[in-house]
This record gives sequence, C-alpha cells and structure tokens, in this order.
Amino acid sequence: QVQLVESGGGSVQPGGSLRLSCVASGRTLNVYSMGWFRQAPGKQFEFVACANRNGASTSYADSVSGRFTISRDHAKNSVNLEMNSLKPEDTAVYYCAKSRDYGNMCYQTIEAYDYWGQGTQVTVSS
Repeated sequence: QVQLVESGGGSVQPGGSLRLSCVASGRTLNVYSMGWFRQAPGKQFEFVACANRNGASTSYADSVSGRFTISRDHAKNSVNLEMNSLKPEDTAVYYCAKSRDYGNMCYQTIEAYDYWGQGTQVTVSS
C-alpha cells in the first residue's frame, strides 16, 4: 500500500509563488513516474505536470508551462511542484499521483496513475 501526502498549499496574491511537496510512504517512488493534477470548483480534473522516474523527462500543461516546475527528490521519496507567477485561475485543489507502471515515460492521463494523495488547496486571490 502506498500513501501520498501533499503539503505546501495556501493562499497567495497573484504573481506570488508556492512550493508543493508530495511525500510517499509504503513504497519507494524511484521507479515510477509521478504527476500533479488539479481540480478547480465546478471544473474538470486536469493534468498539470509529470516527471518520469529519474526526472529527466517532464511535461506540463500549456496553462502552466514556463511558470511551474516539477522535480523529483529520491532521497526524500518525494516529488515537488514549484509554482511561480501564480494567477487566480490556478486556484484549485492540487493532487499528486504515482504511475501504475514503471516510469520510463511521463504520463498525462488520469488512467496512468493508481495512487493519489488527498489534495492540498491553492488559492490565488488579491
């Protein structure tokens, strides 16, 4: 059994920054891809970013490309999401997820992931 716990959410003004962290217990994440997804009120669940098992391959949604950075920390069994130049439309609950298969690739679809964290709220407002 894998448990993923996100942290680092909060409230910031537009243009601000936050760093989300997702720490795993129960299994090492080193061989899996990891992803971040989000869901805003009244909107569909959407892909944000992913990184393959060694972090060499990453992918971002167009809406966050150039502002968000995903990174792996194998020593801490975690994955992070650095979010800069935040906009009100980034307001959502953010979830991390572990890939179902070994992570040579980076996956953008929900179906590719089998374990999810409980989510952390990010609110961007003036």
